[in-house]
Amino acid sequence: MKYKYKVCVYAIAKNESQFVDRWYNSVKEADEIYVLDTGSEDDTVDKLISHGINVEVEKIVPWRFDVARNKALELVPEDADICVSVDLDEVYEPGWRKKIEESWQEDTTRLRHTYNWKVEDGKPVVTFYYEKTHARKGYKWTHPVHEILSYSMGEEKIVTNESIILNHFPDPNKSRSNYLPLLELSVKENPEDDRNMHYLGREYMYYGKWNEAIETLIKHLKLKSAIWKDERAASMRFIGRCYMNLGRMDEARIWYKKAIEEAPHLRDGLVELAILESNQKNYLETINYLNRAMLIKKHEKTYINEIFSWNYTIDNLYSVSYYYLGMKDVSLFFIEKALKYDSKNELLINNKKIILENLDK
Repeated sequence: MKYKYKVCVYAIAKNESQFVDRWYNSVKEADEIYVLDTGSEDDTVDKLISHGINVEVEKIVPWRFDVARNKALELVPEDADICVSVDLDEVYEPGWRKKIEESWQEDTTRLRHTYNWKVEDGKPVVTFYYEKTHARKGYKWTHPVHEILSYSMGEEKIVTNESIILNHFPDPNKSRSNYLPLLELSVKENPEDDRNMHYLGREYMYYGKWNEAIETLIKHLKLKSAIWKDERAASMRFIGRCYMNLGRMDEARIWYKKAIEEAPHLRDGLVELAILESNQKNYLETINYLNRAMLIKKHEKTYINEIFSWNYTIDNLYSVSYYYLGMKDVSLFFIEKALKYDSKNELLINNKKIILENLDK
């Protein structure tokens, strides 16, 4: 098939040998493929070269994701029309190249498509939009980590094609220990950047640094540029989560309610508050928040996606609540619904066993 545009894939890699063959088969629809290897100690480079991929090797010291990605982008020739950034643990579903061609216009600068960030048992459980397909000129990567593409040639022209699907299959053993210092550096470089302030607060939370997380997330909320309600609500939820881990439940409730008010179109604040109330054995309150969450049917395609808002968690919380309220037949109904999401989940299986053993008591 004769294509209208020259499409080039580019990537960074380090010790990705296990992914090379799968990745190549996914991206080989491109006209040319370029990889910057940043110091692999396995046979990643040899495998890439065996597929005819253009490979350069350069260690980035000190390490920054934006510097590495910009050097990878520099490998792409200037006559390329469309650049596609794809990590080696990501896999395109076949036909992506043709769909890009169909969507791209002469004035397009970037393309947005579906990204399944987390896939379990062949089913996407966290999905949002990806925007890493772009014109050759005018773009560069910025920020040491959680890097983004920045455009310097006026107003962007972004097109969307949801039928282009990229799946993420990460190496669970790969360390992300450098994320925290890189995020601290990123905030130091640009303390007014709301996105990175949010990410830093979230990272502190992941590390169990509850007070640092609270302080940083409050800084995020105070920034003038922090106007995206979904992300603001996430910061509020994370503050609530930190207070819950500190055993300060009243303050946790306050922040969860702030999150619900900030983004009433999202389930997440309601479900997190339901989890808190369930842990505190306030089962009527749990059911109340779950009922409100279930009224929200639209699953927004942003990275602000909590798996527990859309999997078995809600039905399991219903089941637990009705069990302790003495309505064991209703509890059984909901645990069976939960098991339809995950029939092998040991917690759910055990809960059903307990319900059945006590159904007539």
